[in-house]
Amino acid sequence: MKAIEKSGKTVEEAVELALKDLGVTRKDVEVEVIEEPSKGIFGILGVKPARVRVLLREGPLQKAEKFLKSVFEAMNIQVEMSLQENEREVVINLRGPEMGVLIGRRGETMEALQYLVNLSANKNQEVRKKIIIDIEGYRSRREETLQKLALKLADKAKQRGRNVVLEPMNSQERRIIHTALQGRDDIYTFSEGEEPYRKIVISPKK
Repeated sequence: MKAIEKSGKTVEEAVELALKDLGVTRKDVEVEVIEEPSKGIFGILGVKPARVRVLLREGPLQKAEKFLKSVFEAMNIQVEMSLQENEREVVINLRGPEMGVLIGRRGETMEALQYLVNLSANKNQEVRKKIIIDIEGYRSRREETLQKLALKLADKAKQRGRNVVLEPMNSQERRIIHTALQGRDDIYTFSEGEEPYRKIVISPKK
């Protein structure tokens, strides 16, 4: 953890100076008082300032970044990371020359990496945040592909008058399919099977 030491007339003043340098708030740090202030003799001789050591706590963002760096170093690949954080989640965008190996077949490797990052980043955290990993815009491209596929297969189910069963998908991708077709009044969708082989069925309305 990053830590700095500061001095001030009071403990609070020393802490505030440290927080200003770190660019964080009190909830983001741990404070260790190294030395209490002393007024000395008659408030003149032997006056000592307060000294504190302020440690920056590792939150989900910092832990996720640290975990991913260790993974990429072990894989010996160059990856550029862009991290954004809000109250509920941390979004990590990855870019680099060998991203195919991180995406995997239909995003399976990326989803597995995201799962592991969530476990690591939220371990022993008071406030848990969802970690979302995207690689060079793969998620938006995949979403567009699934939406087009949903419409195509819905038309197929209607024309043939029988169910169309899609390949197994994760919950997020199934949600995209359901959402893309929820406004249609000629078909309906439902999921069947157990994870990780749960799949969507598109069925024509009789």
